[in-house]
Amino acid sequence: MAASRKDERLRLGASPRAALALQRASQARAAIRGRAYVMPDDVKALAVPALAHQLMLDTGARLRGATAAGIVDEILDTVAIPIEG
Repeated sequence: MAASRKDERLRLGASPRAALALQRASQARAAIRGRAYVMPDDVKALAVPALAHQLMLDTGARLRGATAAGIVDEILDTVAIPIEG
């Protein structure tokens, strides 16, 4: 998640390995639901549990009450859902 690596509140954003873990978890969730494809809701449902523990907050952000889960939620709200064109 490149957006997490650009966020000024984070000293360390999500790694490419974290993004791959989110992808695999989303594929598993889709399969459990009987689909062979991932939907944006699959990614959104798993983003916080898959990514939040891998982020390192900046000290100032932590003192202002920011949480990794909250930052992941905010990033999800700002990143556009890709649409086939």
